Amino acid sequence: MTGAGRAKRWQAISEVSYTRIDSPVGKLLLAADAQGLRLVRFESSKRAAPLPPGWKEDNTPFAEVIRQLRAYFGGGLREFELRLAPEGTEFQLQVWNSLRTIPYGETISYAQLAQKIGNPHAVRAVGLANGCNPIPIIVPCHRVIGSNGSLTGFGGGLANKKMLLDLESRQLRLL
Repeated sequence: MTGAGRAKRWQAISEVSYTRIDSPVGKLLLAADAQGLRLVRFESSKRAAPLPPGWKEDNTPFAEVIRQLRAYFGGGLREFELRLAPEGTEFQLQVWNSLRTIPYGETISYAQLAQKIGNPHAVRAVGLANGCNPIPIIVPCHRVIGSNGSLTGFGGGLANKKMLLDLESRQLRLL
């Protein structure tokens, strides 16, 4: 489903607020409604679509999200504690929930992630679901790599994926 189609479903649920913030991985767009955070989007992404009509710019609902993102980028936060409300299929939600169990500073392959959700033959479907993750960084899809250890696919770009993995591994080495 396209971002515009998803936004129409959000608007039927409740009003969507958004804000933009600067980060070490570029400008990020955050969107949420009464159910929780629904979107973290890299503004430089080729997938960045125009904002749906009816979304309201308001940074007030994002104070805690911004605080936690800044703490993460500063090396002081390893696990986000935010109310999330991603929209997706049952399979996508299963994959995204499993992503949240990958420990900070660790990586797994798409095949390992498919095994983790109990569907070892769904490697490609897991990769597609991973690529559709609407809340990157917070739902750490950047921690999934190729089975040969290569960095593969990331909506924010491979340079940003490497930066996030380097940030996490650097913080672990400080312990």
